Amino acid sequence: MTTQTRSKASLEGVASAGRALTLLSAFRKGDDAVTLAELTARTGLVKTTIMRLAISMEEHGYLARLPDGSYRLGAELFRLGSVYQQSFRVEAHVMPALERLVAETSESASFYVRSGEHRLCLYRVDSPHRLRLHVRQGDMLPMDNSAIAQVLRIFGAVPLPEEAASAKVPLYTGGERDPHVAGMATPVFGPGESFAGALCLTGPVTRLTREAAETASPVLLQVAADVTRSLGGVLPTG
Repeated sequence: MTTQTRSKASLEGVASAGRALTLLSAFRKGDDAVTLAELTARTGLVKTTIMRLAISMEEHGYLARLPDGSYRLGAELFRLGSVYQQSFRVEAHVMPALERLVAETSESASFYVRSGEHRLCLYRVDSPHRLRLHVRQGDMLPMDNSAIAQVLRIFGAVPLPEEAASAKVPLYTGGERDPHVAGMATPVFGPGESFAGALCLTGPVTRLTREAAETASPVLLQVAADVTRSLGGVLPTG
């Protein structure tokens, strides 16, 4: 085989892989099964190409062809998704973000998730100030009316309530759980539009005033957007 022939075969292989990935990417959230005509419209590929690719992808478990000729995603993709989730360490993305927030605002930064009727402090980096809220990773706090709990309640709901679209984040509250503590929080999203948790700043009400929160707001929003992207997420469209 000549070098020219090998190069041509290599390019064709890359193009074929690209078409296969285009076909998989054509499936959307909420799809049960997709007809051949719809796959053609979504990908721009001709029907014969899709059918040829589908045969190989069926053999490897990436697609399944139904009796009516439509297609759905195969079980192999579920297996790979499970492997990805197990190997994906949220901590590796969140902890640097918390350290960045503390460095830029000098207030304590935390990442919370909801656990039933409680909010769980999953990760935390303390403020360098001696006067600060003493919360540890693993602490469970009530789902009260604090900014953190509000973000978990609103953006963690499925489907998203109407108030999610109108909520002006980051949310800020002072003295809700403790008269001496203020906090501000904004949502972080994972793959797709799945809610990952609440990214927040907390501090004494005498220091983290509403005015100080407004100053810190762009930093918190930017860091939350960066974490969302690193987690493979997108901001909800409404």
